[in-house]
Amino acid sequence: MNGWLVAAAMLVVAGLGPSLWGVARGGAGRRVVAQNTATLLLCLVFLLLSQGYGRPSYTDLALVTSVLGPAGTLVFVRLLGDEIDAPPPGLRLLTPLVAVGTPATLVPLCVATGPGRALLKLLLIGALLMAGGIVTSKALRHA
Repeated sequence: MNGWLVAAAMLVVAGLGPSLWGVARGGAGRRVVAQNTATLLLCLVFLLLSQGYGRPSYTDLALVTSVLGPAGTLVFVRLLGDEIDAPPPGLRLLTPLVAVGTPATLVPLCVATGPGRALLKLLLIGALLMAGGIVTSKALRHA
């Protein structure tokens, strides 16, 4: 077991587990915030597993998750707009999590990957995660 797999396991236990608990319990606003957090963490886990196992195809899963995760959150905000408290619980932590968690994971991955097409894909995923976090946070604030 290498450091990438340890980091992925820590994200699953310390981040994804509580996020899934939040998705299963609480009001509509809390569930939407927890779902958005879970998709961010799942994307980061896919990237860490890709590096840990040496399987570049896992990066494609992270790319798809980084596109569909925020889109799903926006759909939930649109459908549940009346039921979401303004601002929902946990929303204050979402923006710092995106702003700190994404670069903290992607910078070491970019250094380990080196120059090339894989680096560009990592940078694209990082940009999508940052933009998705900003857009969904604003949508949840105005729900």
